[in-house]
Amino acid sequence: MEKLLWHTMMSLDGFVAGPDDGMDWVFEVDGGSGGTAAEVVSSTGALLVGRRTQDVEDRRQPGFYGGAFRGPFFVLRHDPPADPPVVKGVTGRFLDVPIVEAVEIARQAAGGADVVVLGANVARRCLEADLLDEVIVHVAPILLGDGVRLFSRADAGPVGLDPIASTVEGETTVLRYAVRVVSP
Repeated sequence: MEKLLWHTMMSLDGFVAGPDDGMDWVFEVDGGSGGTAAEVVSSTGALLVGRRTQDVEDRRQPGFYGGAFRGPFFVLRHDPPADPPVVKGVTGRFLDVPIVEAVEIARQAAGGADVVVLGANVARRCLEADLLDEVIVHVAPILLGDGVRLFSRADAGPVGLDPIASTVEGETTVLRYAVRVVSP
């Protein structure tokens, strides 16, 4: 059965992006064989990304997963522009719908394969709606000091995670967790 995965890289001090959504540090980290990323790309049928993630892709232009992912992607944002998003020659689709509907659209497009969430805000919304199955985090050996936190929300309790795996790939430690049900 397909899964909804949150796949990201994080600095050791808990940031997925630096100040001003800076992501250059991600491309300076030796990820080793990239086995986990390759596994995620090969099992993924669609991406659901946030506006800031798409903006980063627009600035860098390598394409999602360095251009390795060429399937459908959906950018969740309010007041989307008229023209569809294009990343490295792949045309996506803007969605201005509730998170449950956005995930369903991505799942339909994935055709039975996994859907990967990219972006801290979209992932938080998926967690809060009890939609997310797994979290995969590549922890980089860098301290950013400021930026976009991996996970942040006010006035809510913790989210329980069950460890699945922990491996070292190059300079990163890859942590994989199953998400417990968030709501009582």
